[in-house]
Amino acid sequence: MNDNSLIKFPVEFPVKIMGRDTPEFHAVVGDIVTRHAAPFESLPVSRQPSHEERFISITVTINAHDREQLDALYRELSAHELVLMVL
Repeated sequence: MNDNSLIKFPVEFPVKIMGRDTPEFHAVVGDIVTRHAAPFESLPVSRQPSHEERFISITVTINAHDREQLDALYRELSAHELVLMVL
C-alpha cells in the first residue's frame, strides 16, 4: 500500500464531533467510536457545550492504527443524522 499520509501510525488522534446536546447524540457518538476504536468509556473525552447549551462538541482521543480506521470512523460519524460536524 502506498501511504502518502503525513501522519505516522499508530498515533493518538483527537476527533471532534458536534451535534445537539441530547442523550441520543451522546449514545450515537459512544457507539460509533466504540465500533472503530475502543470502548468509549476508556478513552480520554472532553465536552464543550455551546453558549446556550443546545449544542455540544465532544472531543475524543483515539489510538489510530492506520488511515483506513480513521477514514471509516469519520465516514460513519459524518453520515449519521444526529452528527452536525466532525473535525
